[in-house]
Amino acid sequence: MPIPEDVTGDEIDKDVRQELQSLPKGLAEDVAKNLVMVARLIDEDPEGAYGYSKVALRLASRVAAVREAAGFAAYASQKYSEALAEFRAARRMTGGVDLWPVMADCERGLGRPEKALDMAGAPEVHKLDKAGQVEMRLVAAGARRDMGQIEAAIVTLQSPELASNSTQPWTARLRYAYADALLAAGREGEAREWFAKAIESDKDGSTDASDRLAELDGVEFVDALVEDEDESETETVTVTVTEVEAPAEVEIDTVVEPEDDIEPEDEAPEGDRTPAEVDADDDEDGSKGAAQD
Repeated sequence: MPIPEDVTGDEIDKDVRQELQSLPKGLAEDVAKNLVMVARLIDEDPEGAYGYSKVALRLASRVAAVREAAGFAAYASQKYSEALAEFRAARRMTGGVDLWPVMADCERGLGRPEKALDMAGAPEVHKLDKAGQVEMRLVAAGARRDMGQIEAAIVTLQSPELASNSTQPWTARLRYAYADALLAAGREGEAREWFAKAIESDKDGSTDASDRLAELDGVEFVDALVEDEDESETETVTVTVTEVEAPAEVEIDTVVEPEDDIEPEDEAPEGDRTPAEVDADDDEDGSKGAAQD
């Protein structure tokens, strides 16, 4: 895939650059450029980001940062089975737990909310930093909603982080999720209050809390550009009718309570074998009898 001229590869995080030092210089530069494109496109063009991640994966499948990037690109493209496989591969390489919440959310995407709840009650959650624990709480609440347990979802989101008056990177999303759950439970007054609180903490516009609050208040937004286009069309038709003098009329139309002990990680669903699944088989052949992750 083409790489824009302004992309040098130096834009990547220093930790990722350090991982790429294990590769030959030219190869490392190519991988870095593709990773930059993944980061650049993942929000606006997930499929484009996914394409660049596949190139990076083909070039350096043994680099954890590449597997992680491929996982996030697949996740953004709603390819949850592939994303889960890549996240598992990255986790095996690093031994960390940072990807635990997004792995659980992949289970939700695959229609397995019960598995996501199992992961929410696993020991790995206690090893997460505060941001990771809040993310896990959000995933668990989503799993409860997937199962139709709206009141349980509300309780899951209730936490010191939700009640805190300080603004953290996760605050807006946590308040938004709580407001949305309250609204789903028919508690409109409380939902309005929490959408307003989400707006207060959403400095970068990461949620549509302002739109949701406006809907509750009965405010309807009209696109000014569309109005201008309609007026322009009306004027054009009127002029045309005048020129031909037509007689006819013209109408302008979190910490979540532990569930059962987590089961060993399932293999990714059947399908085309990905690099992650090949790695998983290699790992199992070389370490039979070893403990599960």
